Amino acid sequence: MSFPDMSMRRLGLTAAAAIMAVAFAGTAAAQSMVVRSTGPSAGKYPTGTKLKSTDKLALVAGDKVVLMQAGKTRTLSGPGTFGATGQIQANQTMGATVTRMLSTGPTMRSRGGFSRGAESDAPVNVRAPNVWLLDYRENGTFCVVDPTTLMLWRPNMEGDTALEIESAGKKATVAIVDGANFRKWPTDTLPVQYGVDYRLSGAGLAKPVTVRFTAMGTVPDTVEGSVDILMAKGCSPQLNRLVDAMSESEAAGG
Repeated sequence: MSFPDMSMRRLGLTAAAAIMAVAFAGTAAAQSMVVRSTGPSAGKYPTGTKLKSTDKLALVAGDKVVLMQAGKTRTLSGPGTFGATGQIQANQTMGATVTRMLSTGPTMRSRGGFSRGAESDAPVNVRAPNVWLLDYRENGTFCVVDPTTLMLWRPNMEGDTALEIESAGKKATVAIVDGANFRKWPTDTLPVQYGVDYRLSGAGLAKPVTVRFTAMGTVPDTVEGSVDILMAKGCSPQLNRLVDAMSESEAAGG
């Protein structure tokens, strides 16, 4: 075999290896995870299910499944049969939304990106602008990144209000003044303890809310990692908040 022939063969093998590497990476990245499942088939595709690229989802009328793939969401609505993976267009809004929702940096004690009018008109539909803010309207388990900086959040900024917090016979009152929708958890009088129920009342709540804290630990570098931990620890309110924000970005920007 001549020298040019050997060189061409090496180039061919290198190119083939590169193609295989790209194909393998694409296959790995193409895996999807169910992050929300509602409707008659919810039990068939529960939240947290990992799907291979060859899997199919058979949905009936009323089904809605939200898949997460490569940090983006894809919403499937029944009836119909769908592949577990699909082309999801790049969406700058999605990336910005994920960054904002999972940021653990300092939180501005302001309107959180929402207009005063919008909050006043439909406060029930207003979502906290970050996963680590404690929306005191939400029952359930809450994953805490840093208990010393835990912030309470309300959906509007109008009027003075007082939130009553009670746990194990101890009580604390948190005042939120007109023009603010953030307030620090009262760590001095009622420190955050894990695995303990806290009863929240007042502050416009129609009925008391019960919250239980669990330690989040280090926040993963990827949205998939964060979703996995939120699922594993049962922090459903935060998971739902993140999925809602991602789904809205998906609908707005594709």
